[in-house]
Amino acid sequence: MGLDMRPMGKPKPGFEKRYMEIYQMLKDDNNIPKPSMLERLLGKKGPTREQLLEEWFANLIPTYETIKAPRVGRDKEADAWVKEQYEESDKKVSLQDFVKEYQGYYVIDLAKETDGVPVYRALGQDENVFRGQFLNDCLDLIGKELVHEAWETKLADETLDYGNRLMQAADKIAVEKNLQHLKTQRMPPETDEKAIESKLHIVYSLARWLIFYGKNGHGYEADF
Repeated sequence: MGLDMRPMGKPKPGFEKRYMEIYQMLKDDNNIPKPSMLERLLGKKGPTREQLLEEWFANLIPTYETIKAPRVGRDKEADAWVKEQYEESDKKVSLQDFVKEYQGYYVIDLAKETDGVPVYRALGQDENVFRGQFLNDCLDLIGKELVHEAWETKLADETLDYGNRLMQAADKIAVEKNLQHLKTQRMPPETDEKAIESKLHIVYSLARWLIFYGKNGHGYEADF
Protein backbone atom coordinates (compact mmCIF):
# COMPACT_ATOMS: atom_id res chain seq x y z
CA MET A 1 0.00 0.00 0.00
CA GLY A 2 2.77 2.46 0.88
CA LEU A 3 2.59 5.83 2.57
CA ASP A 4 0.14 8.63 1.85
CA MET A 5 0.50 11.93 3.73
CA ARG A 6 -2.92 13.52 4.15
CA PRO A 7 -3.10 17.13 5.42
CA MET A 8 -5.48 17.53 8.34
CA GLY A 9 -7.96 20.33 8.93
CA LYS A 10 -7.10 22.96 11.51
CA PRO A 11 -9.26 24.06 14.45
CA LYS A 12 -11.71 26.90 14.06
CA PRO A 13 -11.05 29.89 16.36
CA GLY A 14 -12.00 28.95 19.92
CA PHE A 15 -11.75 25.22 19.26
CA GLU A 16 -7.97 24.95 19.70
CA LYS A 17 -7.97 23.45 23.22
CA ARG A 18 -10.74 20.97 22.46
CA TYR A 19 -8.98 20.10 19.20
CA MET A 20 -5.96 18.92 21.16
CA GLU A 21 -8.10 17.03 23.68
CA ILE A 22 -9.95 15.13 20.98
CA TYR A 23 -6.72 14.51 19.06
CA GLN A 24 -5.16 12.83 22.09
CA MET A 25 -8.29 10.75 22.70
CA LEU A 26 -8.50 9.61 19.08
CA LYS A 27 -4.77 8.87 19.03
CA ASP A 28 -5.23 6.36 21.85
CA ASP A 29 -8.67 4.95 22.67
CA ASN A 30 -7.49 4.47 26.25
CA ASN A 31 -7.60 8.27 26.60
CA ILE A 32 -11.35 8.40 25.91
CA PRO A 33 -12.94 9.14 29.32
CA LYS A 34 -15.06 6.36 30.77
CA PRO A 35 -17.96 7.10 33.14
CA SER A 36 -17.51 6.07 36.78
CA MET A 37 -19.49 3.21 38.34
CA LEU A 38 -21.94 5.71 39.86
CA GLU A 39 -22.36 7.52 36.55
CA ARG A 40 -23.02 4.22 34.79
CA LEU A 41 -25.64 3.33 37.41
CA LEU A 42 -27.27 6.67 36.70
CA GLY A 43 -27.30 5.84 33.00
CA LYS A 44 -24.54 8.22 31.94
CA LYS A 45 -22.46 7.13 28.95
CA GLY A 46 -19.07 8.35 27.83
CA PRO A 47 -18.46 9.76 24.35
CA THR A 48 -17.98 7.22 21.58
CA ARG A 49 -15.19 7.45 19.04
CA GLU A 50 -17.80 8.24 16.38
CA GLN A 51 -19.18 11.13 18.44
CA LEU A 52 -15.70 12.55 18.97
CA LEU A 53 -14.96 12.33 15.25
CA GLU A 54 -18.23 14.08 14.47
CA GLU A 55 -17.36 16.93 16.87
CA TRP A 56 -13.80 17.05 15.46
CA PHE A 57 -14.82 17.39 11.81
CA ALA A 58 -17.62 19.85 12.59
CA ASN A 59 -15.11 22.29 14.06
CA LEU A 60 -12.30 22.11 11.50
CA ILE A 61 -11.27 24.51 8.74
CA PRO A 62 -10.64 22.24 5.73
CA THR A 63 -7.31 22.27 3.95
CA TYR A 64 -9.15 23.12 0.73
CA GLU A 65 -9.81 26.60 2.13
CA THR A 66 -6.14 27.07 3.00
CA ILE A 67 -4.97 26.19 -0.51
CA LYS A 68 -7.65 28.55 -1.85
CA ALA A 69 -9.40 25.96 -3.95
CA PRO A 70 -12.50 27.42 -5.66
CA ARG A 71 -15.79 25.82 -4.63
CA VAL A 72 -18.74 24.92 -6.84
CA GLY A 73 -21.69 27.13 -6.02
CA ARG A 74 -19.48 29.81 -4.49
CA ASP A 75 -16.73 30.69 -6.98
CA LYS A 76 -17.11 31.51 -10.67
CA GLU A 77 -14.05 29.52 -11.79
CA ALA A 78 -15.39 26.39 -10.05
CA ASP A 79 -18.78 26.86 -11.67
CA ALA A 80 -17.11 27.19 -15.06
CA TRP A 81 -15.06 24.07 -14.33
CA VAL A 82 -18.10 21.93 -13.52
CA LYS A 83 -19.82 23.05 -16.74
CA GLU A 84 -16.74 21.95 -18.67
CA GLN A 85 -16.96 18.58 -16.95
CA TYR A 86 -20.56 18.30 -18.05
CA GLU A 87 -19.70 19.08 -21.68
CA GLU A 88 -17.11 16.28 -21.59
CA SER A 89 -19.53 13.80 -19.95
CA ASP A 90 -22.03 11.48 -21.61
CA LYS A 91 -24.79 13.94 -20.58
CA LYS A 92 -27.06 11.24 -19.18
CA VAL A 93 -28.48 13.81 -16.76
CA SER A 94 -29.38 17.47 -17.20
CA LEU A 95 -26.81 20.21 -16.57
CA GLN A 96 -28.82 21.31 -13.55
CA ASP A 97 -28.72 17.83 -11.99
CA PHE A 98 -25.04 17.43 -12.87
CA VAL A 99 -24.13 20.72 -11.18
CA LYS A 100 -26.26 19.78 -8.18
CA GLU A 101 -24.16 16.64 -7.67
CA TYR A 102 -21.02 18.81 -7.48
CA GLN A 103 -22.51 21.47 -5.22
CA GLY A 104 -19.94 22.39 -2.56
CA TYR A 105 -17.11 20.51 -4.32
CA TYR A 106 -13.63 22.03 -4.01
CA VAL A 107 -11.70 22.04 -7.29
CA ILE A 108 -8.18 21.38 -5.98
CA ASP A 109 -6.60 21.50 -9.43
CA LEU A 110 -7.58 25.19 -9.56
CA ALA A 111 -6.13 25.99 -6.13
CA LYS A 112 -4.13 29.22 -5.86
CA GLU A 113 -1.61 27.91 -3.28
CA THR A 114 0.23 25.31 -5.34
CA ASP A 115 2.79 24.41 -2.64
CA GLY A 116 -0.10 22.62 -0.93
CA VAL A 117 -0.95 20.65 -4.10
CA PRO A 118 1.90 18.19 -4.80
CA VAL A 119 2.96 16.84 -8.16
CA TYR A 120 3.84 13.61 -6.31
CA ARG A 121 0.23 12.70 -5.69
CA ALA A 122 -1.43 9.70 -4.12
CA LEU A 123 -3.65 7.93 -6.63
CA GLY A 124 -7.25 7.58 -5.55
CA GLN A 125 -6.88 10.31 -2.92
CA ASP A 126 -7.56 14.04 -2.91
CA GLU A 127 -5.15 15.95 -5.12
CA ASN A 128 -3.47 17.62 -2.12
CA VAL A 129 -2.41 14.30 -0.56
CA PHE A 130 1.34 13.72 -0.91
CA ARG A 131 2.47 10.22 -1.91
CA GLY A 132 5.10 9.83 0.80
CA GLN A 133 6.23 6.52 -0.63
CA PHE A 134 8.31 8.50 -3.14
CA LEU A 135 10.58 9.48 -0.25
CA ASN A 136 11.88 5.91 -0.04
CA ASP A 137 13.80 6.64 -3.24
CA CYS A 138 15.76 9.27 -1.29
CA LEU A 139 17.20 7.05 1.45
CA ASP A 140 20.72 7.26 0.06
CA LEU A 141 20.39 11.03 -0.35
CA ILE A 142 19.15 12.23 3.06
CA GLY A 143 19.38 9.14 5.29
CA LYS A 144 16.83 6.80 6.84
CA GLU A 145 16.14 8.98 9.89
CA LEU A 146 14.71 11.86 7.87
CA VAL A 147 12.94 9.51 5.49
CA HIS A 148 11.30 7.30 8.11
CA GLU A 149 10.03 10.32 10.04
CA ALA A 150 7.45 10.82 7.29
CA TRP A 151 5.63 7.73 8.62
CA GLU A 152 4.64 9.64 11.79
CA THR A 153 1.38 11.62 11.97
CA LYS A 154 2.24 15.18 13.02
CA LEU A 155 0.49 18.30 14.29
CA ALA A 156 1.16 21.69 12.70
CA ASP A 157 4.27 22.68 14.67
CA GLU A 158 5.85 19.27 14.14
CA THR A 159 4.94 19.39 10.44
CA LEU A 160 6.62 22.78 10.04
CA ASP A 161 9.73 21.62 11.92
CA TYR A 162 10.03 18.49 9.78
CA GLY A 163 9.61 20.52 6.60
CA ASN A 164 12.32 22.96 7.68
CA ARG A 165 14.77 20.15 8.42
CA LEU A 166 14.10 18.53 5.05
CA MET A 167 14.60 21.89 3.38
CA GLN A 168 17.93 22.40 5.16
CA ALA A 169 19.12 18.95 4.08
CA ALA A 170 18.04 19.59 0.49
CA ASP A 171 19.68 23.04 0.41
CA LYS A 172 23.00 21.61 1.55
CA ILE A 173 22.97 18.98 -1.21
CA ALA A 174 21.79 21.49 -3.81
CA VAL A 175 24.70 23.83 -3.08
CA GLU A 176 27.22 20.98 -3.24
CA LYS A 177 25.83 19.73 -6.57
CA ASN A 178 24.91 23.12 -8.07
CA LEU A 179 21.23 22.16 -8.21
CA GLN A 180 19.68 25.17 -6.43
CA HIS A 181 17.22 25.69 -9.29
CA LEU A 182 15.29 22.59 -8.15
CA LYS A 183 14.17 24.40 -4.99
CA THR A 184 11.48 26.36 -6.81
CA GLN A 185 10.92 24.06 -9.80
CA ARG A 186 7.42 22.63 -9.61
CA MET A 187 7.51 19.84 -12.18
CA PRO A 188 9.95 16.90 -11.86
CA PRO A 189 13.20 17.19 -13.84
CA GLU A 190 13.42 15.18 -17.05
CA THR A 191 16.07 12.78 -15.76
CA ASP A 192 16.23 9.14 -14.74
CA GLU A 193 14.28 8.52 -11.52
CA LYS A 194 17.48 7.22 -9.92
CA ALA A 195 19.38 10.42 -10.69
CA ILE A 196 20.21 12.81 -7.87
CA GLU A 197 18.15 15.54 -9.57
CA SER A 198 15.00 13.41 -9.35
CA LYS A 199 15.58 12.47 -5.72
CA LEU A 200 16.41 16.01 -4.66
CA HIS A 201 13.29 17.33 -6.37
CA ILE A 202 11.16 14.91 -4.32
CA VAL A 203 12.74 16.16 -1.08
CA TYR A 204 12.27 19.80 -2.05
CA SER A 205 8.65 19.18 -3.06
CA LEU A 206 7.82 17.47 0.21
CA ALA A 207 9.65 20.14 2.22
CA ARG A 208 7.61 22.90 0.57
CA TRP A 209 4.39 20.91 1.11
CA LEU A 210 5.14 20.39 4.81
CA ILE A 211 6.21 24.00 5.39
CA PHE A 212 3.10 25.32 3.65
CA TYR A 213 0.69 23.29 5.75
CA GLY A 214 2.66 23.60 8.98
CA LYS A 215 2.94 27.40 8.86
CA ASN A 216 -0.78 27.61 8.08
CA GLY A 217 -1.79 25.59 11.13
CA HIS A 218 -2.29 22.15 9.55
CA GLY A 219 -0.71 18.86 10.52
CA TYR A 220 -0.84 15.69 8.46
CA GLU A 221 -1.96 12.11 8.91
CA ALA A 222 0.41 9.34 7.88
CA ASP A 223 -1.74 6.68 6.20
CA PHE A 224 -0.06 3.37 5.34
